[in-house]
Order: sequence, then C-alpha cells, then structure tokens
Amino acid sequence: MAKKIPFNVVFASDEDVNFPASELNTHGPTVHGWRSTVGGSLATHDIILRFQQPAKIYRIQLLAHQYLIPEKVELWLHYSPKSLPSTPSSQYFDFLGFVALADNANTNYKSRELQSVTVTPRRGTHLKLRLIGSQNNEYNRTSQISLLAVNVLGEDLDVGTSSNGNGNVEEHIGSEAPPLDTATGELALASICDDLLFSMYVEESIVKYIRELEQRKTLAVSSERFEYARKLKLCMTALRTAGERLGRYSLAKRQAVQQEDFTTAKLRKEQMEMYRAAVLRQLQVQQLLETQGVQSSNDQSCEIYAGGKPSLPPAPSLQEVAHALAEAALSPKSIASQDDKSSTDGSLGQASNESVVVVSAAPVATAPAALHATPTHATGWRKSHDEIPQSPRLPSRHSSPMCSRQGSLRRRNKSVPRNSYEDYEERAIPALRQECQGNALLEADPNRGRSRLNDRERRQAALPILVFGSELVEQFYSRQFQDREDGLMRLRNFLKELEVVEVASNEHAASPNKVARSAALLLHRAVRDAVYSVFSQATETVRVLFLEFVPGRVSPSEVARCVDRLLPELLAKSGDPSARLHTLAQHTILSIAACPEVAEQSLVAPALSRSVGSGTHQRLAMSRLQMLEQLVHTQGISTDKHSGLTCRALSECGCSGIHHPAEPVRKVAERILLLVYKLNPRMVRKQLPPDDDITRRNLLYRQLFTEFDKLDLERKQELLEGSKYVGDAATPPADKPTTSSDASQRLLKSKSGQALGLASSSSNGYASCNGKQQYNEQLKRSMLSASNSRKGSASNSESTEDNTPKIRCPFCDWSCAGSDATQLDRHYWKACPFLTKCPQCSQVLEVAALNYHLTTECDAKESYVVCARCTESVHKQLYELHQMEDYCRELKTGAARCPLCHDDVHLPLDGGWKLHLLSAAGCPGNIRKKNAKKSN
Repeated sequence: MAKKIPFNVVFASDEDVNFPASELNTHGPTVHGWRSTVGGSLATHDIILRFQQPAKIYRIQLLAHQYLIPEKVELWLHYSPKSLPSTPSSQYFDFLGFVALADNANTNYKSRELQSVTVTPRRGTHLKLRLIGSQNNEYNRTSQISLLAVNVLGEDLDVGTSSNGNGNVEEHIGSEAPPLDTATGELALASICDDLLFSMYVEESIVKYIRELEQRKTLAVSSERFEYARKLKLCMTALRTAGERLGRYSLAKRQAVQQEDFTTAKLRKEQMEMYRAAVLRQLQVQQLLETQGVQSSNDQSCEIYAGGKPSLPPAPSLQEVAHALAEAALSPKSIASQDDKSSTDGSLGQASNESVVVVSAAPVATAPAALHATPTHATGWRKSHDEIPQSPRLPSRHSSPMCSRQGSLRRRNKSVPRNSYEDYEERAIPALRQECQGNALLEADPNRGRSRLNDRERRQAALPILVFGSELVEQFYSRQFQDREDGLMRLRNFLKELEVVEVASNEHAASPNKVARSAALLLHRAVRDAVYSVFSQATETVRVLFLEFVPGRVSPSEVARCVDRLLPELLAKSGDPSARLHTLAQHTILSIAACPEVAEQSLVAPALSRSVGSGTHQRLAMSRLQMLEQLVHTQGISTDKHSGLTCRALSECGCSGIHHPAEPVRKVAERILLLVYKLNPRMVRKQLPPDDDITRRNLLYRQLFTEFDKLDLERKQELLEGSKYVGDAATPPADKPTTSSDASQRLLKSKSGQALGLASSSSNGYASCNGKQQYNEQLKRSMLSASNSRKGSASNSESTEDNTPKIRCPFCDWSCAGSDATQLDRHYWKACPFLTKCPQCSQVLEVAALNYHLTTECDAKESYVVCARCTESVHKQLYELHQMEDYCRELKTGAARCPLCHDDVHLPLDGGWKLHLLSAAGCPGNIRKKNAKKSN
C-alpha cells in the first residue's frame, strides 16, 4: 500500500527569506510554504526534492497558495542508485507531465487548490518541480508565486531492486498497477495520515495518536476483536475533527506571536492544552491504546461509543482559559508557593495579579472543558459563575482578556475572609443574571447583535441595498428577531410613503418597478421566518405591497415576477399545522388575488386549481381548496382557459379532491363540484363515474349524486315555471289546461344522458329524478324501479307513437311485447346474462356484485374471505387450494375480477362489465349467455 515518502529540499532556484524552500519538508497547519523572491526576474522556478531512500512513485500532491498561484507546474523524476554520486548539475530528469492551476477568482482568492496527480509507477530518487508563469490578480501585483506543500506517495524499493539499474527493471515497475482500494477505486493508502489533505489541517500531536490507533485497529482486526476495532475507528474520526480545531488554534497562536501579542499567544497555548486533554480524556484514548497490555473493557460496549460517532467536549474560550489560569493562580497551593518564593519572582506575581482582574472584568461563563482539565478547582468555578461583573465595560471581542484592568479591586485578594453581610449584599440575583450580562455585552459592542452582510448576502441583496440602503437590509438579515420586525415596519412605512429612506449612493428615487422587485426579494426571506411575530409583520407588508403600492404603479410583468417569488412560500405556510399560521397565510394569498393587476393576469387561481393528490398533506390540500372556493365566490367562474377558474379546471380539481383520504378535504371538494354543477352539469358528470347502482354503493358518490339530483330538480322546476308563464301569456285561457298538461309530460335530460320526469312513470308511487333507486330487501321491486326510472322517457315517447305495451330489461336490453311483469321476473331469474344466483342463498344479483355480496351481505358471509392476491371471495376451507390455482394472480390497476371466469375486466366503471358479459367473445363462464341468444 502507498505511504508518504519523506524527502528533503536540496535545491531551489530562488526563495523568499521569510518563506524558504525548507518549509516544504514538513506538513502541518502552521507551515508557511515556499515563496519566490519579490520582484524576481526568473520566468521559471525549479525546486528539487531528494527522497531519503529510493522509492516507487504512485501519486504526487501539490497544495497551491490562495492568490500567489503559478500558471502550471511541471513534474520531472530522476533515479540514481546509492552507489553513484549525484548532484543537481549531473542529474538527468525524465518528464512526467504538468499540472495547470486555476486562477481561483471564483472563490474570491480565499480557497486553496489541491492537485493530486496519479502517475505510472516509476522508481526515483529525486523529484524536480518547475513552476512556470504567474497568475496576476489584485492581491499579487509583483508576479510572486508560492507553493504551500508537496506530498509524494509510493513505496520503498527493495535493496535488490534499487541496486539493479537496467531497463528491464524499469519496464517491470512500469507494467505494475498501483494498489487500489476495492471499495472506492482510489489509491490504497497505508494510513489516512499520509494524505496531504489530512496532514496539512490536523494538529501534529493528534496525527501521532491517529497513527497509533490505526496500528491498533489492524492488530484488532487480525485478532478478531471487532468491537475494539469499531471503537478505534470511531475514535479516529472524532480525533480528526478535534485535530482540525486544534490546527486552527495553532494558526491563531502563530498569528498572535507575529503580532507580538504574547498574552494572547499564552492563552492560545493553554487553550490548546486544555482542549487536547479534555478530548483525550473523553474519548478514552489512553485506554484504547492499551499501553499497559490488553484490556477486556475495550471489547465491551460503552456509553460514549454506543450511539455511533462520539461527541466531543466543548472547546474552551479564551475567557474561560483566563478564568482557569486565575483560579489556578489563586488556589491555596499557589498562594503558599508564592509566599515562599524570593523577591526575584515579583514579575510572575504581578502577572498573576493581572490574571485575577480578569475574573471580575470578563464575562462569566462555565467551561466544561476547563473543568475537565483542572478538576481540583471545581469549587472555584462554581463560585466565579455566581459572580457578576462590577463594570459594564467589557473588553472588545478581539482583545485579550488578560489586558483588561477594569474590575473590582476588593476581590483581588480572595484569601481575606468575608462576613455574611457582604456575601448577601454582593450576591447576584439569578433571574437578572443573564439580562445583566446581555446588556453589558451590547453596551460593549453596539453592533454585536446585528451581523454584517457577507459577500454572498451582499450579492443577493444588491438591488435592495441600492433602493433601501444597507442599514434596512441588514435588519432583514439580522439574527435578532426584533431587528427583523423593525426592518419590516420601516419597509411598510416606505411603501405607504410615510417614511423617506435616504440612499447615499442614489441621488434620484428608484422606479416603482425596482421598489416592488426589491421589496419582493426582502419579503421572500421574511415570509419564511420561523418566528410568528416576524411572519405576521411580513404578511402585513405583503398586503400593503399589493393592495396599496402596486395598483397603478407597477408594470404587469413586474407584478407577475413578485407573485411568482412570494406565492410558493405562502402556499407552503398555508399547510402549516398551526392554525394561526395557515389562517394568516390564506388571508394573505386571498389579498394578493384581490389586487386588480393580479386578478387581470390570473396569477393566483392556476396555482390553487391544480389537482390534489392523495399524498398531499391534509392541511395543505384543505387550505388550497378553501381558497379556491373563496375565489369562485368572489371572482366567479370564468371562460378564459388561462384563468384557472374554468369549469374544466375546477371540476378536475374537485374530482381529485373527493378522492383524498381526509374527510374535511372531500367536503370542500364536494362544495366546489356543486358550484360548478350549477353552471355546467355535463362537465362535472363527465369527470365522475357513471351514475348506477354499483357507483351508488359508495357513500361518497351516493351523497354527491343526491345533491346533483336536488340541483336538477330545482333547475327543472325553474324551467317549468318559466314555460308556464310563457304559456299563460301566449295562449287563451281555454287552452291553459292543455298547455299545462303538455308541460307536465315534458322530460328534462340530465348531463349523464338519463331521463328526468316530473311524475312517477310507474304505479308503485316512487318519484325518481335521475335513474336507479337503492337496493331494497326484495330484488324484484328494486329492478322494476330501476327499469321505470332509466327507461321512463323512452317508454313515454314510445307510448305516444305506438300504443302496444313493451317490457325491456335495463341490463341486457332484452325486450318483449306485453305488459306482464312476470315475464321480466322470469328473465331476471333464469336468462339475463348480466345477473347470476348466489351459490349460498340463491339470491339473484349482478355478476359484478357477487364477490361483495358473499363477504358482506350473504347469510353465509362468515364462511367467506377476500383473497389478498386476486380480491375474489373464497370459502375459508378452500382458501389454500384457491391460492395454488393458476387464475389466482395479482389484479391489474384499474381492473376488476370476474367471479365466473376469473378473468380481468378492464374499465369496469365505463362499460367494461357490459362488454365482458354481453359480447360474443365475452365471459366464457357465463352459462346464461346461450339462453340469452335463444330468447333473442
């Protein structure tokens, strides 16, 4: 497996004095790297690395500077056996290739580019890097280039192989494939610490621990101690995270040293030691290393490694580190040691006194990491936590806490005994402790609560900053919700023209289109706020924007752009489970829809009239349908196909809503369908299944069709009254009885094509308006009423043309001359191919309803179950045999299963059963089909 090849820099064409080429010999967070001389005249720069022993090279990694970037880097390799002397002038290098580096402008020169080049396995002893050109930018005016780190991955050559310098060995090495990881397909590394991305950002001491843990993991896997290996793996992952934090601390310490701020450097050093000790203690690193031999506890599960990745202790801040140093200096042992010291140590005593001042001047906070690091001072920590700073003036965020000299001088000498009265008077009130500290922090830094905009936010809010100014925009991006509320109030006042916002960079006032676009950008962020008070202010501002500012000022295209930006967020809020949130969002959307410019372009209704899926959340679906119903009441049904309020769009939306699993959603969808049905009944019935007995078994369709019947009856009565008034005005009084008689015989066709009569056409006294009645206890009365209701209009029309009575079957269209009802009963009982007898109770019913009858209505329903695979009704004793049959198969989507021939019936609600049972090539298991042919 590949590992890091150690090397030393033996030659560099030029270098900066502060950034020598020897910096490339080591890797770490504090490495400066190599830089060329400032204002050098060389066009190319050569750096030669000598490996500590001959190696076989697999990969070369280069880490470039963030802005001192060369155009490209050429790679040259040289091999010379140890027996032959070698100098840079006598070496002959083989060209491997080059690496082109990006200009890094897209990251604003803040990121570093890492290039990993995999080469054909070659043996070598020297590597030459030739850096060519320089990419100039605003940070690099002098054409200076830099290289932060170089890493070479490969394997050491054997002694016999390295001593043999012939070409056959080189060809043999070149034909070998580099070791690859079977899981990722990348180069297999002996240790994760050998990767340059790891070693450059993880602190050096943590790298050593991770290397030892990797060796322990290999031994644990070989000895099949898998629980121990799992702990080691999790520990290494957590240590890497902690090592990156320690690397940042070491960078801060180096920066403090460069600025000669040695107090901060000391605090950084103590901070690193405290955090490192806390991490090693919490992760039980020493126990996992097993320096004292094998420990059985490592093979058992423990709490810290039980839930996956272990948690790291919180890192101590500089103020907490200063507290810990002050407590350590004031401990009884330290005081006794200071009394025994000579006068030559006075300077140290003075430094400790300065540390004591920090205890009362710096903000007080608990430090768990510091507690772990110094457990002997736990009581002192609790005492300092209860104290409140005497002075509200605190050091700035970037200043050193050790430099602060503001505080109570009475508490410097803690060895002096205090009475109970002083303890009581100077005790902090617990309820006001956090408030006092927060006020002190805000007094120390007024801009602490409101964060400045970063580059990304400035690019996003470029137009609002130009229109409203940076101060108002910063309030929208602030982390304090009070600032966001103030920003919304200022924006609302500006839109109402009650406040004049002065923009220094814009002499003239912005156009209404720009103001609307800028306000929409800010409100798009505000309506997503999780704080209710901010969301409430945002919705109020949205209403002011569309109802007061937009009308008569903003162009239609800009209005559409604003609605497209805000409407999706408000629709998402309308589905919130909180009642006050979704109610406020609905009211805001309806207010936007009431804007004349929005209503003219129909921007809101199309988004609400989309089909409601069964997987849509109940609250969101109900809000959409409620808002759509309100728009139908306020704006009415339109004939414009782009308005979203056409009969077709509303009926499709309503039909999708009645199939939603939530009952409140179905109720609202029914009301929308009834509103459309009053205007266009045909369109609504076209979206629904046919109105027959099978459909009316569903309670939802039964209630819906009943409401349709009421509307049809109301429409028919209105038409009859209108025709009556017309007849009264056009005919003499003597002809009125005849006209009313003719009107009473009229029939009004419904949108489903069925006949609707005013009076009953049968002698049983039932008044029917739209077709079939529900099943009664006796099948004869049910089918006779169905026949009378379905074929009433045809019978009436035929009776006017031919006085001979005729009986017709409503299922199979069988007919016979005469008025004997027993012939129709005989047809039902023996011949009708659309009906069958129940094998248990001998009741005559439709074939399509046989499976449902056997499991729910039959006297023997306790003996039948529904097959989970094919949905047929099967006797419990024959269920196992049924599942072994060939016809017991999965039912296709949208199809039904025939109980006679066990075939699939496609489109059962749209004439599929009639085609299956009555066609010539229909159901082969229907024994009544032949009898039907003979009778016809």
